[in-house]
Amino acid sequence: MQTLQTQGKIEHWHRSLKNQILLKNHHFLSGVEDRIRQFVDYYKHEHYHESLNNLTPVDVFYGRSQSILYEREKIKLRTLAMQRQMYYDNQSEFSNLMS
Repeated sequence: MQTLQTQGKIEHWHRSLKNQILLKNHHFLSGVEDRIRQFVDYYKHEHYHESLNNLTPVDVFYGRSQSILYEREKIKLRTLAMQRQMYYDNQSEFSNLMS
């Protein structure tokens, strides 16, 4: 089963690369090479991968996964606390209006 998943990922990567190259007419081979280089750079440094917990391959390779996931969890908890506080503030404001 792992082989089929890996094969599918490789096929998806090649399809994405091909689509990026076909988006523009390249008159010289250097233009194609530049576009491939840009795609690979984007894919490794900026594209978040669901199979990597929405991290980039570079983050995983350099061992930054845990610190990034920890920071995301802190942001999530702060956001939830802020939403909860806003809810309670609105409830008390509504209660004051009804009094």
